[in-house]
Amino acid sequence: MITPSSNIHLSIVSPVYRAELIVEELVKRINAAVASITDSYEIILVEDCGPDNSWAKIEEECKKDSRVKGIKLSRNFGQHHAITAGLDHSKGAWIVVMDCDLQDRPEEIPNLYKKAQEGYDIVYARRKDRKDKFIKRMSSKIFYSAFFYLSGIKQDSTIANFGIYSRKAINAINSLREPMRGFAPMAKWVGFKNTAIDVVHAERFEGESSYNWSRLIKLALDIAISYSDKPLKLVIKTGMFISLFSLLYIIYTLICYFTGVIKLTGFTSLIISIWFLSGLIIFTLGVIGQYVGRSFEGIKNRPIYIIDEKINGEDE
Repeated sequence: MITPSSNIHLSIVSPVYRAELIVEELVKRINAAVASITDSYEIILVEDCGPDNSWAKIEEECKKDSRVKGIKLSRNFGQHHAITAGLDHSKGAWIVVMDCDLQDRPEEIPNLYKKAQEGYDIVYARRKDRKDKFIKRMSSKIFYSAFFYLSGIKQDSTIANFGIYSRKAINAINSLREPMRGFAPMAKWVGFKNTAIDVVHAERFEGESSYNWSRLIKLALDIAISYSDKPLKLVIKTGMFISLFSLLYIIYTLICYFTGVIKLTGFTSLIISIWFLSGLIIFTLGVIGQYVGRSFEGIKNRPIYIIDEKINGEDE
């Protein structure tokens, strides 16, 4: 078994989900890529309790090389919670965060590291020619456009989690313990000197992405509500607009009534008003309820993730 040196220079953190056919190739290519940087590194694979045998594959890699560290969560907490688990257990002066599907190419790590040595705390990988399907590319653009509008935090749709981060930046990100996680927005929020470089984006090594429309919508809602109160402000503006419109309509109706234009008040306008205003009230209560629900989740102070097993960790 290969053993790591005492001081870790580079940590590579990757959340793993439904990747039993990818894990071996992922570790092999990471090892080859970082060899030109340092021999003092660790690979942290966080298995997010997927339905396949990914954990068994991680165990095999950990037995071959103690620089590979496995963390198995007790249930499926989600990609960004798994990233948090990996970051909490990372020891490196520099930390690379990457997906496990090999669309984030390990061969780009030396380029990210080289750019970081120019004095940057964060270097993002910008995927200029994305190999995702059209629907996923479009949903990503819509997601980040909506996120920017709701939060005011500008996020490039060609930039995701892949990048290299200094220990200072990761410590700042780790200090954010809200239950609604979004790694890329949190990295953007903490600031520090950052830049981006163009990288080659690869086809998925095997299988299909686990993100579907429902999961993307849920993620968008979670992040938007966690990072902004703008939805509440939009509700207020909508209410004010409708109130103004209603006032003008009332004035118009009264004028028509007193001038004899209206002989009998219509049933249709009454029903339309009731349905419209009732829907608006329910929508408003729903938005407020989302914030109340997120606040409720926060005050419970539950752990962000729970670990079931660890391999090659110092406190096993």
